[in-house]
Amino acid sequence: MVETDYYELLGVERTADDRTIKLAYRKMAMECHPDRHGGCTEQEAKFKALNEAYDCLKDPQKRAAYDRFGKAAFQNGAGGGDPFGGGANFDGGFSDIFSSIFGEFMDQRGARQNAARGADLRYDLELSLEEAFTGKQASIEIETLQACEPCGGDGSRGESKPQRCGTCGGAGKVRAQQGFFVVERGCPTCYGHGVTIADPCPQCDGEGRTLKRRQLSINVPSGVDEGTRIRVSGEGEAGVRGAGPGDLYLFVHLKRHPLFSREGTTLVAECPISFTTAALGGSITVPGIDGAEIEIKIPAGIQSGDTLRQRGAGMSVLNGRGRGDLISRILVETPTKLTAKQKELLCQFRETETGEECPASKGFFSRIKSAMG
Repeated sequence: MVETDYYELLGVERTADDRTIKLAYRKMAMECHPDRHGGCTEQEAKFKALNEAYDCLKDPQKRAAYDRFGKAAFQNGAGGGDPFGGGANFDGGFSDIFSSIFGEFMDQRGARQNAARGADLRYDLELSLEEAFTGKQASIEIETLQACEPCGGDGSRGESKPQRCGTCGGAGKVRAQQGFFVVERGCPTCYGHGVTIADPCPQCDGEGRTLKRRQLSINVPSGVDEGTRIRVSGEGEAGVRGAGPGDLYLFVHLKRHPLFSREGTTLVAECPISFTTAALGGSITVPGIDGAEIEIKIPAGIQSGDTLRQRGAGMSVLNGRGRGDLISRILVETPTKLTAKQKELLCQFRETETGEECPASKGFFSRIKSAMG
């Protein structure tokens, strides 16, 4: 499962205040509004994603849920845990999410109820733009809690086995009457685990897991962008005493490219050309993101800042087929080092100018002359 982080999408830090988030949303929404791009489907999709992100982050309760559980917080019936902490089940719907967030009771040792499932892990993966285009089988190394080998993950030594807690009956929690209310707390005997261990494993002290380093091979799909989140199920921390593991979340970060900047699936390259090429026309060749050379035809009379589009020469479409476009932004360069011969030729050209060669300049100076009366 691949999804974009709301904070990355809006370009703000996770600690940003409400005003910062609001200003970032307004600026980006204005830039990519579909009406400004002639109904471009790519900009329309980005605009919808921005609205989805802002709708979540502007609401304190939704933001709290998202910070903890990611988009899983808003998927009814979705199992699993949050991307930065412990596990939780959402089978009961949205109301259960907030119950999970704010309804957890801590016993005297700080053990959380039902904290058996392993924690989710985050890994920041840096890719070049070429790797994001083609996809990659990434090899990463992480240090995480894994099932203890000597005890097989159950936390007990040798032939002894964990026994069901006699205080809570294996539930991991006990109830106490306080006036009209019934308060549920973590079991003080088993500390919320539901079992007790008479003879703990000396390797893991009865927890059933130890800290180790390991190598993972992760398939990164083509077309990922800055902030893309990749979920690798079951590759987080091992659970306590044989409980299920958490998940691993990879957050993609792209290195700066020397030629291209990226706008979704569109690549933008700034291409300087000589003023003679701009005046007479011609062609230039640039290397494509796929390694193939791309010839760009320059029409005569092109102006600095004009753009040329090559269809299908941009980035791969994430989870889809096809490619975006390549936009070449033309920058007309004025020569700074001229030979005597070149200066002579330019002087001859200037003597033949009528003003019709550069209509924008002619119109500008005409307006100035009229304004000064």
